[in-house]
Amino acid sequence: LTAKFFVGGNWKMNGDKASLGELIKTLNSAKLDPNTEVVCGAPSIYLEFARAKLDPKIGVAAQNCYKVKGGAFTGEISPAMIKDVGVHWVILGHSERRWVFGETDELIGQKCAHALENGLGVIACIGEKLDEREAGITEKVINAQTKHFADNIKDWSKVVLAYEPVWAIGTGKTASPAQAQDVHDKLRQWVKANVSEAVANSVRIIYGGSVTGGTCKELGGMKDVDGFLVGGAALKPEFVDIINAKQ
Repeated sequence: LTAKFFVGGNWKMNGDKASLGELIKTLNSAKLDPNTEVVCGAPSIYLEFARAKLDPKIGVAAQNCYKVKGGAFTGEISPAMIKDVGVHWVILGHSERRWVFGETDELIGQKCAHALENGLGVIACIGEKLDEREAGITEKVINAQTKHFADNIKDWSKVVLAYEPVWAIGTGKTASPAQAQDVHDKLRQWVKANVSEAVANSVRIIYGGSVTGGTCKELGGMKDVDGFLVGGAALKPEFVDIINAKQ
């Protein structure tokens, strides 16, 4: 892959100005691998704060957005607003949006189309639940989720695919490097067959699900793992070790 290794930190609904300010100081003063693209997903109320304080070489992402530019949608934010505060990325389809807040594949696809049309980069999240893995339908589930994204993507250069097995998020269980590689390889094959070989060769497929300083090097060494989406560890100084996993 010619594109840089990609490490996203998803802060979820955590932190305050004091603690996030400390985290930002740590990131700004750390020696980060220049060949890794880093993006931090901040709560919407802290997007402007994060963008103002973080070193410009570190990107910022919203954790969600809506599918239209504006209107009577209480509690939502639009890509236009995200861009207006200097932020260039959004995370869409995270399993918590799907399973805690009931977002459908269809809605997530519509959000993706609107975000890309308005110039945001999209971290597109897919992944199976434990019962789905145990039923042997992992591939079917993630192919269906990926198709809803793909049907809404014209330009793949602004898209990062994030595979996060739901059973590994925040549970301390990590897919083994071989399990992650297997799914990433199958995803790349799906993109090759259903989008194009060029996109399959260039799209970054990143892994999420209890990535830590201890697991990142082996995971990052897998052929089709092009980065990470990090949850809990993204709030700790070890996030620096994860960013530097390829060094």
